[in-house]
Amino acid sequence: MVQRTHLTGARVVLPEGVVDHGRVTVEGTRIAAVGPAPDATPGQADPAHGQADSAAAHGGRALDLPGGWIVPGFVDLHVHGGGGASFSAGTPEESMTAIRTHRAHGTTTMLASTVTGDLDDLARQAATLSELVEQGELAGIHFEGPFISPHRCGAHQPSLLRAPDPADVRKLVDAARGTARMMTLAPELPGGLESVRLLADSGVLAAVGHTDSTYEATIEAVRAGATVATHLFNAMPSLLHRTPGPVAALLEDERVTVELINDGTHLHPAMLELAFHRAGADRVAFITDAMGAAGMSDGRYPLGPMEVEVKEGVARISGGPTAGSIAGSTLTLDRAFRRAVTIDGLGVVETVRAMSATPARLLGIADRVGSLEVGKDADLVVLDDDFRLRGVMRRGAWVVHPELG
Repeated sequence: MVQRTHLTGARVVLPEGVVDHGRVTVEGTRIAAVGPAPDATPGQADPAHGQADSAAAHGGRALDLPGGWIVPGFVDLHVHGGGGASFSAGTPEESMTAIRTHRAHGTTTMLASTVTGDLDDLARQAATLSELVEQGELAGIHFEGPFISPHRCGAHQPSLLRAPDPADVRKLVDAARGTARMMTLAPELPGGLESVRLLADSGVLAAVGHTDSTYEATIEAVRAGATVATHLFNAMPSLLHRTPGPVAALLEDERVTVELINDGTHLHPAMLELAFHRAGADRVAFITDAMGAAGMSDGRYPLGPMEVEVKEGVARISGGPTAGSIAGSTLTLDRAFRRAVTIDGLGVVETVRAMSATPARLLGIADRVGSLEVGKDADLVVLDDDFRLRGVMRRGAWVVHPELG
């Protein structure tokens, strides 16, 4: 018999707004009903959704969550690792450690992001990661590098960078066996525009990032098919009054979704406000860009071929020509959510869109995840009144149970 669970008493965030004293009914792996909690006798239909779903009427377990919030599971487009593990290690064991770490912080859907490396090594990593995609553990692969600017390489090994030759781009896409979902590149490099077109034609998101591109060249990249800005503002020229650079071009085009790392280190709050004011929650996707130290203490961690030192939660390259560069983050999306609402002053509904609905739509999986709607996967996060994580459910199974923490 399929198990049924009724989550009641919390504020439920739906696409159309917040329902106070709402309820979510989960049946098996799917959402069976969602909306205002019936306040009449058992068996009375919910006028908003046409279903009767009290525990007494339909059986199953009722879990009361007074004072809390229920939001959709988070969707992360850009994560390199966590829990001391890295997707770039190329092993299923390390990859699953990273996946489980972020799931425990509310990320129920994620792409695995690679780091610049030798093409053959990246192809081998893609082959391993593709198996986890096929098993349903990951939503796809994101290649970040090696086709990026040496002037904006950040935490990527400069000696391994190369121009985006379409043949090399095709090699990585093919190695992923249909699971490549996004590739970050610098479109101003030789072969850049041709590679953007190749990716778009292949159904892979072309992302502009780690780039020294001009405003004009970025416009050409978007016209060629680029639809994502990799961690907007970071690893690209600053927004200036006479040379607006890629930031202005990416913010102004309605076809582009912009990633933001909301950890208090990568962005000044004014820049986050600027991005939301210009692009809106329907074009903003909060990401972690997390490396292996996410969910861990300070110390030294690998990031691809580089070594990273984490001090007070901030990761930086510890040696070599890029020493001192910020190296991804130690962020988890539950922390990004809480910061957005309690510090940055964003509304809960728009924060949910940026955490879940917008990235799900970008990945083409909004029919299954990204919002609390009947028929979708039962992926949800329970937060307390202060927006701290209390529970995580993925496909109807508790990852973190609200009663156990």
